[in-house]
Parts: sequence; C-alpha cells; structure tokens
Amino acid sequence: MPKMKTKSSAKKRFTVTGSGKIKRKHAFKSHILTKKSKKRKLALTHSGLVHKSDERSIKEQLRIV
Repeated sequence: MPKMKTKSSAKKRFTVTGSGKIKRKHAFKSHILTKKSKKRKLALTHSGLVHKSDERSIKEQLRIV
C-alpha cells in the first residue's frame, strides 16, 4: 500500500510549532488594502494560532495524527 499523501493546500497554509500547536496566517491581507486602516493591516500581518476545535482536522490533513 502506498504512503498517504498530505493535503497540498494545508501544507501551504499551516506550520507546526515546536510545542505542537499549528500556526496560520490571517486572511484579508492580499488586496483592496486602501480602505483598511493601517492598524488593521498591521494586525493582519502577524501570524496567529489555529483554534483548538479546528486543530484535529488540520492535523489529519497534514497527516500528523
């Protein structure tokens, strides 16, 4: 039986930290930036962590579980 492949979309969007949490980037930072405030754009620049309720499904997509 061949190896299970990871979901390519998940592989591109998420990274796993050393402690096992999953890091993600914020949405709404790619275009139509003129109407967004500087404060809002700066906040969207920083990465965040995936919510605990979504962690399991993302780990399955990354084949970590």
